Amino acid sequence: MTILLTGSAGHLGEALARTLRAAGREYVGLDVQPSPFTTVVGSIADAAVADQAMRGVHAVLHTAALHKPHVVTHSRREFVDTNISGTLNLLEAAAAARVEAFVYTSTTSVFGRALTPSADAPAAWITEDVVPEPKNIYGVTKKAAEDLCELMQRKLGLPCVVLRTSRFFPDEDDDERIRGAYADHNVKANEYLHRRVDLEDVVTAHLCALDRAPSLGFGRYIVSATTPFTRADAAELRANAPAVVRRLFARYEHEYGRRGWKMFSGIDRVYVNARARDELDWRPRYDFESVLADLQAGGDGHSALAKLVGFKGYHAGGFTAGMYPTE
Repeated sequence: MTILLTGSAGHLGEALARTLRAAGREYVGLDVQPSPFTTVVGSIADAAVADQAMRGVHAVLHTAALHKPHVVTHSRREFVDTNISGTLNLLEAAAAARVEAFVYTSTTSVFGRALTPSADAPAAWITEDVVPEPKNIYGVTKKAAEDLCELMQRKLGLPCVVLRTSRFFPDEDDDERIRGAYADHNVKANEYLHRRVDLEDVVTAHLCALDRAPSLGFGRYIVSATTPFTRADAAELRANAPAVVRRLFARYEHEYGRRGWKMFSGIDRVYVNARARDELDWRPRYDFESVLADLQAGGDGHSALAKLVGFKGYHAGGFTAGMYPTE
């Protein structure tokens, strides 16, 4: 089976390419940027490029996109051209080629305003049943591309799986307040409780989706580390997250104390991956428990693959307000 991998020069794209190579699986890497993992240099916004890259392909891993950090550097039209039109080009080429599976990398950002409850409300419990409310052009275009995947499966029978991934990038937080209040590794460790996933687990989720797509037909799944919380914790998480974490992980304060770290005072949303684990047979390895164990052993909580891929970034340089200013 030959796999078309879009975004092969990107963070997730490289991780997938390395994993496919190590397993001896054939792939065609497509990206606008040349890289050691890119076979075809070109834009998915060009239908001819998509058609060419699809030749001889049996499945598609579509990770290419403009991302949230590009909102301040790219126009809305560019987002539409890449994230919507580019995805449509690939879907139509894939349907024409009768590929066996199409896996689309989406984002939990599609939930948008649904992720931020009012000040006195419990933490938002985010499952696939929550109705998305995109709040910027990134979320709007990713949600539209998801809907195109569903349409192509319904109309043309193209097996499509959408993966709504939570944070897995190594970059600093785009919120200046968070950057100023917490060390970067501290932020990421905290996020494994409710809104982060390791790069290796994102890769295995994509490969599971590739295998399951033909039998599923269509599905949307949240890909995030397994949370230790239950819905009954939601109110206390919002008001006093350290108390909840202390109850579940008595040793966390010692490990954090040695590093001068602290837990978030409140948590506003929790991503739930139960459906992905059940229906994709996905078994994520990294969560807050594993991070604590790795910290105790002198590690940094990240998988070997995440450390191998390292930092890529989204722009050539930084900005006055940080690496990733927002609107």
